[in-house]
Amino acid sequence: MAFSDDNRRKAQALIARYPVAKSAILPLLHLAQEQDGWVSPAAMEEIAELLELAPAQVLGVCSFYTMFKREPVGRFVVSVCTNVSCLVNRGPELLEALDARYLDDDEVFVEEVECLAACDLAPVLQVNYEFHGPVTPESAETIIEEYRRGTRVARSVSGTLITSSDRER
Repeated sequence: MAFSDDNRRKAQALIARYPVAKSAILPLLHLAQEQDGWVSPAAMEEIAELLELAPAQVLGVCSFYTMFKREPVGRFVVSVCTNVSCLVNRGPELLEALDARYLDDDEVFVEEVECLAACDLAPVLQVNYEFHGPVTPESAETIIEEYRRGTRVARSVSGTLITSSDRER
């Protein structure tokens, strides 16, 4: 079983909210990611079983949405926009600098994203889905390090707040 006993109960309660069970697929993917920090193949199989779907259907939904991570990521997911507004405001250079800085850092996962829909903040990034911009490579690193130290309140990869007790783990 991929879900803990408590999360299996939560999953069953989520499913019960919907007149059609498969409508609970997104909340269940969020629950799996909140539990483990990513959506494992075992979690996708368990979700498929709970919803009476083929595992490929769950994978199809999971792979469509970029917020679901199908491999382990760090505590901090840094999403850097490189679309048009960010492109002309040095978004690719920002991505390159952060990629180089955090390449071997297991706590920080840097990813390129197509658009964060915050063109007025270009170049913009998100740290665990919290917007920051406009940023430079230096200010972005400062922001990331503030999250790491706990001087900025972070959300988990799934969007829930990380408490001080979570930081101690």
